[in-house]
Amino acid sequence: MNILAIESSCDDTSAAIISNGKIQSNIVAGQLIHELYGGVVPELASRAHQQHIVRVVDKAIQVANITKKDLNAIAFTRGPGLLGSLLVGTSFAKAMALALGIPLIEVNHMQAHVLAHFIDEPRPAFPFLCLTVSGGHTQIVLIKDVDKMEILGETQDDAVGEAFDKTAKLLGLPYPGGPLVDKHAQLGNHLAYEFPLAEMPQYNFSFSGIKTSILYFLKKRVEENPNFVAENINDICASVQHTLVRMVLQKLRRAARDLKIREVAIAGGVSANSGLRKALFEMGEKEGWNVYIPDFQYCTDNAGMIAMAAHFKYQKGDFSSQEVSPLPRMEWG
Repeated sequence: MNILAIESSCDDTSAAIISNGKIQSNIVAGQLIHELYGGVVPELASRAHQQHIVRVVDKAIQVANITKKDLNAIAFTRGPGLLGSLLVGTSFAKAMALALGIPLIEVNHMQAHVLAHFIDEPRPAFPFLCLTVSGGHTQIVLIKDVDKMEILGETQDDAVGEAFDKTAKLLGLPYPGGPLVDKHAQLGNHLAYEFPLAEMPQYNFSFSGIKTSILYFLKKRVEENPNFVAENINDICASVQHTLVRMVLQKLRRAARDLKIREVAIAGGVSANSGLRKALFEMGEKEGWNVYIPDFQYCTDNAGMIAMAAHFKYQKGDFSSQEVSPLPRMEWG
């Protein structure tokens, strides 16, 4: 059973082949054009997807050592994501499936992040909690089975990944800024500066407040010392990262204790953050958790996770029609 998977929800064009549940290739093409603007420009992203998708799909098939005639289905990200970007992947998948006379499989991008944990061993046992953290989402999800997921809490405004990127922009770091904040944080004192922790009901999050707090903090310090950022960038990044990590892990710990669950995972682009990984393993050791984090290549947006999700849907005969269209705000249900 060979499935071609296509991911084009934001600014990475990716294609992967999964054969009988094993990833055979996972090709990703990034888009450097957005560095000029300090963030993803939707129109430019969709144009770049058009330029990359044929080459990326062809490479994925070659690396897997198969031909397009060996494909049994084509999967694609239906949402959530940028409409223009999703249109490119959806249209390509529909056209190729129609030409080959094989089924289509639509995949929810965020559910695929969760199912990335089933690509390699060890794999979490059901039920488990998954903290999904990315530039657009921050959620705590209860996973009862591969197709039974319940959101327990989520951000009420901005995502944690957006808070990292906004901090980087305020500090004058180039896009994508999140990884650079992490890099500087590893060299700084995380207790140098204190930022407020937002209190939200139950397992929900809010990151708009800390973004505003960082803005005014930097404005005040720079007025006092124009060289403040350059002289203290490592400590600033370390303090911000420490605060953001505390915010997400405190809620995750509360959910795990309330539900008495010891199988805990994280997924999404921010799960590549070294500070979050280290803090999660330390908390897991204290709480007696079994902690799971996907391989680095499956943390950020990639087609390998789309392929894994499609594998489970193929087994159940859960296919889509040619009338399917992208859903930028696709829900979990």
